[in-house]
Amino acid sequence: MDRSAQGVLLAFLAYAAYAVSDASVKLLHGSLSAYEAVFFGALSGIVALPFIRGPGESLSGVFRARNRAMWVMRAVAGFTGSVGSVTAFTHLSMAEAFSLLFLMPTFVTILSVAFLGERVGWRRWGAVLMGFAGVLVVLRPGFRELNIGHLGAVVGGLSGAVTVVMMRAFGRTETRLSLYGAGLVGPVLGAGLLMLPGFVWPTPMQWAWILGYGLLMALANVLVMMASSRIEASLVAPAQYSQMIWAILFGYTVFGDGIDAVMGLGVAIIILSGVLTFMRERVRRPRGWRRAPPVHPQ
Repeated sequence: MDRSAQGVLLAFLAYAAYAVSDASVKLLHGSLSAYEAVFFGALSGIVALPFIRGPGESLSGVFRARNRAMWVMRAVAGFTGSVGSVTAFTHLSMAEAFSLLFLMPTFVTILSVAFLGERVGWRRWGAVLMGFAGVLVVLRPGFRELNIGHLGAVVGGLSGAVTVVMMRAFGRTETRLSLYGAGLVGPVLGAGLLMLPGFVWPTPMQWAWILGYGLLMALANVLVMMASSRIEASLVAPAQYSQMIWAILFGYTVFGDGIDAVMGLGVAIIILSGVLTFMRERVRRPRGWRRAPPVHPQ
């Protein structure tokens, strides 16, 4: 198997691991606070650090950054993205949560214009409008009750977009270990403090789901890194839409979720908007598009 085929296979395996990780946290059914799940999940992610660091690089490199403000923003985005995603999977079906999290490419376009000064043509703006139209179809405001899970999914997608934009701006000057480590330190510190007032020691079964959530997330991050070393990072990104297949499968077989025709239409519109965005990026090659790896919102 050549390196390109290996990269594609690793990308699909990575997003399968992400999907099982998300299903694991959903299996908690809200029995623990989102802060507690995020804290232990991020703490589990430390096991990936030896695989992320470069040759001869010390693990203390997690805390080293040429641009401190960027590092802090990455840490904050890691925290808000993790809490938002866990909240979304707790309160929504997996398919609905993913459909809103997949707004990330739309947010990347908007933030790239605002903070990187990118010039965006009518095709990418059309994809942005299509993404928001898909959200309106999924949410159907005024026709169904919205809950905190919907807000969490949007926050998760926006946080992932912030990370992508920062990697486009600073990915060439910062180490991979620092960028990944900031995404762990933020959730560990933020969720660790906020979980204390209502802390409950997990049961053995809850430990199984928490560790499944954190360790599979760490594995997926390593697989994405391996895939990105074989093919362009921008080519890894489309594989994330395979998560929707896993979401529908897990939703139906494990959680008893269903998708009605209207939600299915909205999901399809959102996914199409994301695919169109990636296609236009391959054509226009915006700043940092080659080196900014796909980022799972958590």
